[in-house]
Amino acid sequence: MLASQDARMRIPTSQELMQRIRALPAAPPLLAAVGEEPGVYLVGGAIRDLLLADGEGGGDGAERLGAGDLDLVAEGDVAALAARLGGRYRAHERFGTASVILDGRGYDLAMARRETYPAPGALPEVEPASLREDLERRDFTVNAIAVALGGPGAGELTAAPGALEDLASRRLRVFHDRSFSDDPTRLLRLARYASRLGFAVEPATLALARAAVAGDALATVSGARIGAELRLLAREDDPVAALAALAELGIDTAIEPRFGIEDGEQARRALALLPPDGRRDVLVLALAALRVPPAALARLLDELAFDAETRDGILAAVTRARPTAQALAAAGPASEIAAAVGRGSVELVALAGALGAQEQAREWLERLRRVRLEIDGGDLIAAGVPEGPAVGEGLRAALAAKLDGRVCGRESELGEALRAVAT
Repeated sequence: MLASQDARMRIPTSQELMQRIRALPAAPPLLAAVGEEPGVYLVGGAIRDLLLADGEGGGDGAERLGAGDLDLVAEGDVAALAARLGGRYRAHERFGTASVILDGRGYDLAMARRETYPAPGALPEVEPASLREDLERRDFTVNAIAVALGGPGAGELTAAPGALEDLASRRLRVFHDRSFSDDPTRLLRLARYASRLGFAVEPATLALARAAVAGDALATVSGARIGAELRLLAREDDPVAALAALAELGIDTAIEPRFGIEDGEQARRALALLPPDGRRDVLVLALAALRVPPAALARLLDELAFDAETRDGILAAVTRARPTAQALAAAGPASEIAAAVGRGSVELVALAGALGAQEQAREWLERLRRVRLEIDGGDLIAAGVPEGPAVGEGLRAALAAKLDGRVCGRESELGEALRAVAT
């Protein structure tokens, strides 16, 4: 239906909406590609957040959206639109969708379609449909709002029934009783949106979600699809709140009975320790997996289709966190702190710090890990040390002395290294 002014939310005019869309960082090349073509719509989270920003006095909403990807629906040729947009293009012909990366920004394009699910949890079968039908096949009503980008109707807002009312009321609602059985990954999205937006879950939707979890709906979905949603959730601005929302619905233990964050304050301490170059998603998932035995965790991460780097980072943090925390707690001088960490990652050290060695972890994360020698193995070999284990032994001794403030500069570092291998 064509949206009308909602009594509890001011709906911007078409001109205002287009002005705010133009201000989005990813909008200029998109609008150039659309031109005056009708039947292309910006849809979903971008429009939801623009309307929320307006309701909260947020101006044009560009700051809220930042550099986020844009979702588009086209009643015409998706491939032709993607070609005009340019950039790196990948088509998904089965679903009538395409994704484009241009100048580091993402655009997800889809034909306006209806979906049918041949079995619970199965991937949908799709066919072309109207914009209205497309909106009503979406996950939650607040994401079923679109704005035309081109043609005489540019800026015109279209919303599914109840979408604007639910957005004004800060409420998450599904469209029908089969929503979570058709696509159980919506359970994870429900937790993600509830935590990110601070929206309440409408009572009937909450009952449907809990019934789906109790009925083991997630077992009907591939691990790769669950893993994709879990990775998105772990990358939220507040992943601890997102995982807490999973727990409230019982989704965390449905994924694995021992999975989930037990101590939110401990998790926040770990995230506070993590430096900017660390991976928050790896850390928060390691926190959630602390009670899962390593062998079971390795199987789970493989089932959820985690890439090797992320999988190994989570496993290493979980496996080494407690012994590293104990070693850090017992460490005295800086060299002992560094020895306790060894080759550990920043995620491991942040987790160990939250488990009881906070000050030592902070010292290593903020200062010690960046200490480097001015000498290298070539300097020792040139000074007469034979190639082999003695070179590494000398470098380690020199680094320990530098960490503890006993040497400074190339000459003193070399002297310390040579003394260590001479004894």
